[in-house]
Amino acid sequence: MAVVQPDAFISRLERLYESWKEDDLEFAQWNDVDAISVVVGRDEVLYAKSIALQVWLFGYELTDTVSVFCENEIHILASKKKIDFLKPLEPVVSKKSDLPKLHLHLRNKNDSDAENFQKILKAIKSSKTGGKVGVFTKDNFTGDFVDGWKKTLMDANLEMVDVSAVFAYVSAVKEDSEVETIKVACNTSCHVFSKYVKREIVKIVDEEKKVKHSKLAEDIERLVNDDKQMLPADVDSDNIETCYSPIIQSGGNYQLKFSTVSTDDKLHFGTILCFLGLRYKSYCSNVVRTMFVQPSKEQEDSYNFLLTIYEKVLGALKDGARLSSVYAVAMEHIEQNKPELLEHFTKTAGFATGIEFRESSMMIGPKCTATAKAGMVFNVTLGFNQMENSEAEDERSKIYALLIGDTVVVNKDGPATELTSKSKKKLSSIAIMLGDEDEDKGPQINPEDVLHARDGKSKVLDSRTRTEIPAEDKRKPHQMQLTKQINEEARRRLLESQDNEKQKKTRVILTAYKNATAMPKEADVQNAKIFVDKRYEAILIPIDGMTIPFHVSTVKNISKSEEGDSTYLRINFFFPGSAVGKNDSIAYPNPDGTFIKEISFRSSRESGGMTNLTSVFLLIKEMQRKFKAREAEKKEMEGIVEQAALILNTSKNNVRLKDLYMRPVLGSRRIQGSLEAHTNGLRYTTLKGDRVDILYSNVKHAFFQPSKGEMIVLIHFHLKNPIIIGKKKHRDLQLYTEVGEIMTDLGRMHNMHDRDDLLAEQAERELRMKLDNAFGSFCRKLEGLPQCNIEFEKPFRELGYFGVPFRSTVQMFPTTNCLISLAEYVSIVIMCTIDIVLYLPMHSCAMQFLHWQNLFRSPNSQIKSPLVKYNIAQFL
Repeated sequence: MAVVQPDAFISRLERLYESWKEDDLEFAQWNDVDAISVVVGRDEVLYAKSIALQVWLFGYELTDTVSVFCENEIHILASKKKIDFLKPLEPVVSKKSDLPKLHLHLRNKNDSDAENFQKILKAIKSSKTGGKVGVFTKDNFTGDFVDGWKKTLMDANLEMVDVSAVFAYVSAVKEDSEVETIKVACNTSCHVFSKYVKREIVKIVDEEKKVKHSKLAEDIERLVNDDKQMLPADVDSDNIETCYSPIIQSGGNYQLKFSTVSTDDKLHFGTILCFLGLRYKSYCSNVVRTMFVQPSKEQEDSYNFLLTIYEKVLGALKDGARLSSVYAVAMEHIEQNKPELLEHFTKTAGFATGIEFRESSMMIGPKCTATAKAGMVFNVTLGFNQMENSEAEDERSKIYALLIGDTVVVNKDGPATELTSKSKKKLSSIAIMLGDEDEDKGPQINPEDVLHARDGKSKVLDSRTRTEIPAEDKRKPHQMQLTKQINEEARRRLLESQDNEKQKKTRVILTAYKNATAMPKEADVQNAKIFVDKRYEAILIPIDGMTIPFHVSTVKNISKSEEGDSTYLRINFFFPGSAVGKNDSIAYPNPDGTFIKEISFRSSRESGGMTNLTSVFLLIKEMQRKFKAREAEKKEMEGIVEQAALILNTSKNNVRLKDLYMRPVLGSRRIQGSLEAHTNGLRYTTLKGDRVDILYSNVKHAFFQPSKGEMIVLIHFHLKNPIIIGKKKHRDLQLYTEVGEIMTDLGRMHNMHDRDDLLAEQAERELRMKLDNAFGSFCRKLEGLPQCNIEFEKPFRELGYFGVPFRSTVQMFPTTNCLISLAEYVSIVIMCTIDIVLYLPMHSCAMQFLHWQNLFRSPNSQIKSPLVKYNIAQFL
């Protein structure tokens, strides 16, 4: 049952009357009227100002209802059901002394509401001067009830004033709850476009189908309005509908208007324009994208230039900016860089949107003097029409158009924020490359889309003419050039390392005492005995009647043995050549000096020195252990970049994910905790109160791996700079939840028809789906935060294979930028971007053992190159 929201009604009613009283040029028409009359009939109208006002104030459309706003009174005439719906507003309004009194009138069909009309008319005439009534002139509802009210106003000889533009400006500033509703609509639009529209076009191109524009548009509209198949699971599908019929255009015939209709022409594999707008709870959103099939260099340059114009418009669309000046910024940018495109640019760059899809009085155009305010939502849509493609291969490709559109919200400070950013518009995300040419040209279709096109058996394109050069012949010269370049860089690096001796590490020799006066005056020292000074971490050893101090860092190892009645203590020291391995190259400050290799002491039982040697041995061992632990901790801290402090967001509506475990473990055993998003980062808090902060700026790659084929569902962060957890630095953090039993009792007899087992399997499937949705929703909400630049990657399971990056066989999965294996405790993330991986050669191959190896080489010679072994049998 529908319920009116009193708080929203009061806040918006106050804004309505405040703007009515405000002496501002923006509200000049508003201030000139004495009352405002709004009437809604039973006509099936999608957009009307009268309906927009009702939805804005009451949350719902009320048919056959008259609403009149006077200076000191509000009169609403409606049926009994609608009056009952509005009843809760009366006591709330009566408590507000600064608001007019609310009067609810019940319709009387016996006299066709004549008496009620006269009561309301009397109230109008008593409001201010009673001569002018504000109406929405473009709203043409019909019916006996509507006609009766219009006749009453006409007979009273009242002057009608159109206040549509003023109401549009008042309601354009959205409250936080309205922005959240629009965000849901935007996320749903992006979801439908990415998961269906984009994939369907890729599939049509891949299979070379002949599909009409109108047929594809009808299928999209049916899936949204009727089948509800492609809508997100966490959205109330009953409140989702299309803002307009989806529009598909291609083949040289382009009309960059939202009022156009998709034609019956076949989809042309060239430049394709896609228009999609969805409403959620009557609030609109919109996404417009241009898709290319084998674009020319000229088209790529024009599209990239259009993206720069789009960024300029977002930067200019700020609080206090005139909409005409925003459009002027775009025109100025075109004139300075590509003036030949001025005549092709769209006449406007967008419009305000909300409950009504398009506010014609608030266009981002050269003639609009309206001012943008923080909280306003715009549909920024701009492009070029009637562009000529000089490299066209057929008649329908000669003329093309470019258009991009997004829903954005104006901020108090800074540029406008995209609400439809989840639908990517970079060239690499919307261009479909054909045949072998995709190896030479950069932009390609998203791998995720290729996976859904005929299960990867892509036909784009199999045929090749005899005159074409095979891809392998193109690749060989390029490989030779790369090999020469790599060898030159390696030769130069080796020469520099030989010449630059100063960069060689030097062993730090710690001094036990600055001078002789600092040495202890103990009796053992005076009596020429071995003495261990724990304060200065020194060992005082008598040599030829003199006591010589040695810092514990100079001791390589120490041993004690007993033979008969004698005890032997042997101390080995570090000296040049003593360390074999990675530390052998470390130089000494004075390598030509004289070094002591070892010292041995013997004590007999008769002399009573056995006890002293034993205590010395234990003290030196303990001191060595503490010193090595401290040095290891200091070495662990090397390279640690101090992070900025986490700025906490005290809101209760923070994006949060509960019941998580973390790798690495905090403390001695794993404890559940929660992950919460804040202003500039994330905070993981355990039930014991232990915390780990992850800043958005420190995240290099983020991954979301669902539970399909695994026993856990996880979120993984690969950091730019490592952070300290439990006195160790870690570059990879993983938050996960188990979705089933990792261990199963094999001793128990199982029956395929056992009811308990069936229920357990069903419960596990439901749990998997629930957890996947929860983790996925968390990732989507986190990506939607304006201050968060994290973009989660999902592994392509269809391209997974078994490999051995460490000592055990694990399943490796490619993502958009990396090669990962995250389910095991020791995770591996190999960056596969062009700027990180130099080349990927086949390192070695042994067919008799059915395996091969690949070596991932990095330009940074200081980083160890990971080696991954594969089992050939899985590919045969």
